[in-house]
Amino acid sequence: MSTNRPSADVFDYVVVGAGAAGCVLANRLTADGTTTVCLLEAGPRDHSIYLHIPGGFIKAVSNPRYAWQFKTEPGDGTAGRPISIPQGKTLGGSTAINGLNYNRGQRSDFDTWAQLGNRGWGYADVLPYFKRTERRIGKFDPRYRGGEGLLPITDCDWKHPLCEAFIEAAGSLGVPRNPDYNAAFQRGAGYYQRWIENGWRISAARAFLRPASRNKNLEVRTNAHAVAVKLQGKRAVGVQYKQGPGHPVREVGARREVILSAGAANTPKLLQLSGIGPGVLLADLGIPVLHELRGVGENLRDHYMVRLVVRVKNTETINDLSRGPRLLREIARWAFGGPSILAISPSVAYAFASTQGMSMLPDLQFVFTPGSYVRSVTGLLDKFPGMTLGFYQMRPESVGYVHARSADPFDDPIIQPNYLAAREDQQAAIDGVKMVRRFLAAPAFQPFYQREESPGASLTSDEDLLDFARSSGNTAYHLMGTCRMAPGDDPQAVVDEQLRVIGLEGLRVVDASIMPTMPSANTCAATFMISEKAADMILGRQLSPAEDLDQDEVGVGGLQASVR
Repeated sequence: MSTNRPSADVFDYVVVGAGAAGCVLANRLTADGTTTVCLLEAGPRDHSIYLHIPGGFIKAVSNPRYAWQFKTEPGDGTAGRPISIPQGKTLGGSTAINGLNYNRGQRSDFDTWAQLGNRGWGYADVLPYFKRTERRIGKFDPRYRGGEGLLPITDCDWKHPLCEAFIEAAGSLGVPRNPDYNAAFQRGAGYYQRWIENGWRISAARAFLRPASRNKNLEVRTNAHAVAVKLQGKRAVGVQYKQGPGHPVREVGARREVILSAGAANTPKLLQLSGIGPGVLLADLGIPVLHELRGVGENLRDHYMVRLVVRVKNTETINDLSRGPRLLREIARWAFGGPSILAISPSVAYAFASTQGMSMLPDLQFVFTPGSYVRSVTGLLDKFPGMTLGFYQMRPESVGYVHARSADPFDDPIIQPNYLAAREDQQAAIDGVKMVRRFLAAPAFQPFYQREESPGASLTSDEDLLDFARSSGNTAYHLMGTCRMAPGDDPQAVVDEQLRVIGLEGLRVVDASIMPTMPSANTCAATFMISEKAADMILGRQLSPAEDLDQDEVGVGGLQASVR
């Protein structure tokens, strides 16, 4: 075991990607003070103020310096449109630019992972790792929540009459207020929990990497774009990287393991560029096949968001508060530690509900914001007072892929989620628009409701609503599944239950790409959990499973989610 930084660019572990997973791994693997880790990040350090003020996401997400400006391929499900799908490219990864909401998902999500043959990934197994990540601030149930972790999880302190109206409207439709959707059950409505503390975004870099940076056995290299995993036979022994197009190839060696945590787009791309993946694809790209693995880049899923916009009256919205003297007032409130639009997540309030009735597990996630954005213009708020109520189907059936576009590591990958390809997803989109309109028609909204701006009240038929979903929907930025965890007899398996790449030694994948099915949630909380559990696997230890949990959230009747 190494006791200090090696002199020949050889470390015990090389981790590619400093996002949610990579930052946790860097922290946990170096905690003993002796195990050496080199963390490679393609982007720069997180110096921009826009990465730290929650409201700064509008500037950061469209900045190619801090975010990969990826686009999906056009498809029928998006009416032939490519969809912009930026991913974080700085210390903290997407946790430095994303929507900040902390959402674990339903217990049946993880029990399904175990039922599919992934031992040790049931809800009772993963709950202790969810708890270890977080420092839940406020009142919480310690059976489900953690209070001693490094990631602060707070409740929204910024209240708005439109948010209160939305929560009241949900209650009138049988979706009651839920004080903690990350505890015993998810179903209900309320304000999102988020990783914001004292008005600041607490990214994975701030929560996990900054404390670990004091460890002399950790080296962080930024502007280090990984171009290949180096193999000796069937063992990964290092990573090659460049500091930009035209720069020389550099190499860092790994005594024990190479760990890929570059995300569900970049991780499969890197494997493919390294000669690990589907043989036909690699042959088409002119890349020698070093290890054929058909599932690399397959099984892609993403949440497809559809939003309705309403013009409102009798109240100020974020559209109004973000301009002129009102914005100066919000900045002053933020500077003095008060509630402010600068310190909220883009989606402020939530509802989890089912289109099949309130006794069923939620299948739609609703996101509410007392503000609205100009269509097709990133980050530009409407000039009229508006509110937005969007939704996505939590467990989409449509499946796509991520493929390297060429053998050039600086070419963006081909990302094709195949949104709305499955008939079930199309029906969910239609039902979701109808359910949004039921929320908006509730008495609680009537003092504020002026008219529906998008799609407009004239669209009523199922065909019209589906066309609207196709022409206006967008990503929820939840790419996952492209290096699927599954038993070895699954033809699309990429990693085993220990997250080791099947058929190779010294190589693991630790990020959202290993998810076998989509969790009923934003994917970041589950990614934190995966990396916590992976760190223990790598170090040869394990937390004890949770005990004495309540019954499944559907309650009496014991309805279980089907295995997908």
